[in-house]
Amino acid sequence: MSETKTVGSGHHSSYNRAKMYQLVLFPMNNGATNVYFVLILSYVAQFGSSVLELGIFASIMVTVMRIADAVTDPIIGALMDRTNTRIGKFRPFMIIGSIIMAISVIALYVLLPFIPNTMMPMRYVGFVVVYFVWVIGYTFQTSVTRAGQTVLTNDPNQRPLFTIFNTIGSMLGMGVMQLLIPLLKNMYNIYDDQGELLVSGYARPELYRVIAPVGILVSVALTILAIIGIAGKDRPEFYGLGGSQEKVKISEYVEIIKSNKPMQRLMVAGAGCKLALAIATNTTVLLALYGIVMGNYDSLYLPMMILGYVFAVPFFLLSVRTSQKQGQKASLMRYVSVAFICYIGVLVLLIVCDHTAGSALTLSFPFKGGGAINIYTILFILFFGIGYGAYYATADMPIPMVADCSDYETYRSGKYIPGIMGTLFSLVDKLVSSLAQTLVAFIFLACAGLSELPDDATPYSDGLKIAVIIMFCIIPLIAWAATLIAMKNYSLTGARMKEIQAVNACRKDAIADGMSLEEAMKKWTKVEDLPAEYRENA
Repeated sequence: MSETKTVGSGHHSSYNRAKMYQLVLFPMNNGATNVYFVLILSYVAQFGSSVLELGIFASIMVTVMRIADAVTDPIIGALMDRTNTRIGKFRPFMIIGSIIMAISVIALYVLLPFIPNTMMPMRYVGFVVVYFVWVIGYTFQTSVTRAGQTVLTNDPNQRPLFTIFNTIGSMLGMGVMQLLIPLLKNMYNIYDDQGELLVSGYARPELYRVIAPVGILVSVALTILAIIGIAGKDRPEFYGLGGSQEKVKISEYVEIIKSNKPMQRLMVAGAGCKLALAIATNTTVLLALYGIVMGNYDSLYLPMMILGYVFAVPFFLLSVRTSQKQGQKASLMRYVSVAFICYIGVLVLLIVCDHTAGSALTLSFPFKGGGAINIYTILFILFFGIGYGAYYATADMPIPMVADCSDYETYRSGKYIPGIMGTLFSLVDKLVSSLAQTLVAFIFLACAGLSELPDDATPYSDGLKIAVIIMFCIIPLIAWAATLIAMKNYSLTGARMKEIQAVNACRKDAIADGMSLEEAMKKWTKVEDLPAEYRENA
C-alpha cells in the first residue's frame, strides 16, 4: 500500500510505496521483452544464415538493427514523456509494443522462409524490413521497464526488490525460452543411418514455426501481468513533483545527460554488464563451448544452464539485502567483483581443457553419453556457478538504478522525464551490446576461419577453442573491469538517495500547497534546510 504521513499542511508523503503485487507483477514487462531477446537476438542470426541462406549478412544486420534500436530509443522516450492518455503514460506503449512484436515475429520466422531461394533479393529486403518493424515494437515495450519504475515506488528499501522480481520475470521469459528451444531443436535434427548428425534443427524452418507462436504466447501473458501491476500507479499524481510538468525540448537532452554525472557512469556500467551477458550467453557461443570444445552439447548445456540459475538464487537474495543496507552501488560493485574473480578461474580451466573423448580435463556428466564426474567438472561447476550466479544477479541491477538517476534529475532540474532518462541509458546500452552478435561472427571468422556460424555438426579446431575462450571469458572480464571503474565514483549511494527523496517530497508538497516549481526548487535544496518531519526519512 502507498504509505502517507500527514504533517504540517496535511499533504506530506514520506514515500510513494508500492503494494507487493505491484512490485511482483510490473517487472514481468522485462520478462515479456526478454522472450524476444532470446527468440530474436539469440537465434535470428542463426536463422538468417542457415534457413534464409543470408550468410554473415544476418549477423551484420543484428548489429545494424541493434544500433537502429538504440537510435529510436530517445525518440520514443521523448514521446513517452509527452504522453498522458485515459489509460496512463506507460500502458499504451506496452500494448502497442507487444502487438507490433507479435506480428513481426510471425512474419519473420513463419512467412519469410516461403520466399523461394530464386528470389533472394526479396529475402534480403524482407528480412531487413520485418526486423526493423520488430525493433520499433521492442523499443516501445522495453522503454517502459526503466521509465515505469519512477511511479511504482521511490522507497530506497523497496526499489532494490525490483531487481529480484525483474530477474524472476526474466527467468519466466528468457529462461523458459533458453530451456525450451534446445529441447525442441533436438526434435528437428536429421541423422544418417549411423546416427551422425546431418542437419541441425537450427537449420530447419519447421523449428522456428513452432518457437515463434510459443514465444508470443509467453510474452503476451507476461505483458498482461505487467499491465495489471502498473495500472494503479500509472496516474498523474505519481508523475514527478506534481503540478504542471514542463515539456522538455529535444535540444535540451544533450545538456541533461551532460549534467547528470551519475547517469553517465551508469551507462558505462549497464553497457558493460549487458555486453558480458549477451556474449557469454549467446546461443552459438554456448553451442560451440559445450557441443564442440567439450564434445557433448546434449549432456552439458541444460545441466550447466540449470546449475547457473541455482547458483543465482542466493546471489539475488544477497544483492537485494546489500542494496537495502548499503545502496545499489555497493551491491553492484561487490557482486561484479565476485564474478570477475571467479571467471579468472573459468578462464584457466578453459585454457587447459582437452576435447579428447574420455579426457580428465573436460566437463563430464553421467548421462546422455557423458562420463563420470571428475575433479575438472567439480572445479568448473564451482567457478562457473558462483561467477554466473553473481553476474546474473547484477546483470539487470542497473535497471532500477536508472530510476534513481531519474529521481536525481528531478531533484537537480525539477524535470520529470523518466522516458528520456530510461532511453538515454538504453541507447548506450544497446549501442554497446549491439556489438555482441557481430563480435561473435567475426571472432569465429578470425580465430577459426568460419564463414558461417558453427553448429553442432562443426568439427573441433584449436582456433575455434580460442574463439570460445575470448567470448566466454575474456570479453566479459573486460566488460566487468569497465563496470567497476565506472562505478567507483558513482555518487548515488543509499544514503544520498534518501536525502534526494526527502528534498523531492518536500518540494512536491510545497507545490501542492500552491508554491511554484521555481520557488520550491530555490527554497528546498539540501536536507539540512528541510522541516524536521522530512529530515527523519533522510
